[in-house]
Amino acid sequence: MCVPNWALNDPMPDDVLERHGEPDHDRQELKMTKDYGRPATADANRAIVRRRLEELDASDGPRETLTVEWRGAPRHLAVIQLPVGDLYYNPATHRIRAQRSHDAGKDALLEADPWSASSQEYLGRLLKALPVDPSRVDPDFEALAESLGEYGQTEPGLVTHDGVLVNGNTRRAAILEKFGPARSMRVAILPESCDWKDVAEVELSLQLRKEHRRDYSYINRLVAVQELVEQGTPLQTIASTFRTTVARCKQDQWVYSCIQLMIERSAVDGARLPLIAFEDQAEKLRELQRAYEKLHTSNPEKAELLLETRLAAIMLGFSKTDVRFIEPGFEDRYLASAMAGEVLADTVADGGVSIPGLGRAVRGPSDPLRKAKALTDAILRSRAVSEYAGALSQGPSIQGNARIGRLKDAMKSAITEANKDSLVKKKKQAAPMRLTDASRLIDQCVTDLVMSRASRSLQEEAFEDAVKALRQSLEALALEARRTVKDPDEGVVWLIERLGRGL
Repeated sequence: MCVPNWALNDPMPDDVLERHGEPDHDRQELKMTKDYGRPATADANRAIVRRRLEELDASDGPRETLTVEWRGAPRHLAVIQLPVGDLYYNPATHRIRAQRSHDAGKDALLEADPWSASSQEYLGRLLKALPVDPSRVDPDFEALAESLGEYGQTEPGLVTHDGVLVNGNTRRAAILEKFGPARSMRVAILPESCDWKDVAEVELSLQLRKEHRRDYSYINRLVAVQELVEQGTPLQTIASTFRTTVARCKQDQWVYSCIQLMIERSAVDGARLPLIAFEDQAEKLRELQRAYEKLHTSNPEKAELLLETRLAAIMLGFSKTDVRFIEPGFEDRYLASAMAGEVLADTVADGGVSIPGLGRAVRGPSDPLRKAKALTDAILRSRAVSEYAGALSQGPSIQGNARIGRLKDAMKSAITEANKDSLVKKKKQAAPMRLTDASRLIDQCVTDLVMSRASRSLQEEAFEDAVKALRQSLEALALEARRTVKDPDEGVVWLIERLGRGL
């Protein structure tokens, strides 16, 4: 699988820097922020906003303001009240970017016409939904609605002159559900010159504050990081914005690239996996990245093989602890026999890769790696068809579900065998590991004796008792070593001769 192969602690190649790191502005055209245009009632909203700001300026009473980061400097914005029915959800919000792919048809309509009633209704539904399962209402949303009903709105939202909410989208959904469209909402008004680039920057600066109660979901965070990279934001600035490290941002890029490639590989018969299919895989994907990078430095081929096999297990729904049993050699030792009855039609017979224009071929991936890729592709496509073909009005695929079941049973069998061998290995290593630990403690004891001699602080009676207990333990160890070790070498022979003479 082609994912960024640069190690996280090493300088990235120029081509990777252009695509994933700090870009060279002279060599690359930065991705522009999408312009979603203006809502149908934008002019009417502007008139209402202008009138209420004028009324606020004319009054002598106290004024509420909200301070935001605006084009690199703090800006104090006036707060007014607007009916929630006149406001629009922000189609560019990062809070539900991944969840939009839950329904491919509605997502396409939203991209084409974000201000239609259908698109706005879809955004409202996603704002209420559980990030990992948009078909269910998020308990946090229900709690927010109850809090608004009991205590009212504690903080103002943030809106453009056109009536597009930059912050407070979820609160608007809760107010609409609790009170209806006539209820007013307190909102701070951004400057009239606000464009979609400003909307994206202000939203991120507000949503990523530490005091914000509802964090971005994992995938939406990845999307936000990648968009900032593509807009030319330095990684150090992104790390500071997200209150994390440059290494974690690079890890986020690696994971996001991996997810995008899996989505591409899952495409079959018009269906493909959406971003939300990976929403609950955060820890597994981070562990995979660490394992891949560690192995890639010494053996790239084995690293790719580990990547493919672990991705297959992750997409089959195995737990993080189960996935850890997939180590180098897992495919030959356990998986090959478990998958013997499963035909992978995607396996490529010829491993050669042709070079365009030269009429020559070079050696392609090894046979085990091609088989591992075929297995991952089969799982990705089966999941796309069985779980997400409904978005194409085809309904769930019984055939896809059946294949997923067979592949999962085979993977489970292989992981079970690997687990058994791991337990046996641990039992075999238990006694040597305990002796190693005991040796470290004795070495530390030697150091403690030296220090106590200098300060004359040793309790000699207690030390004598401890040495007697140690001798008894070593004599018992010598007895069991004599009974257990069939072909003793120098160390065990010494133990038996010195402490097991009377046995």
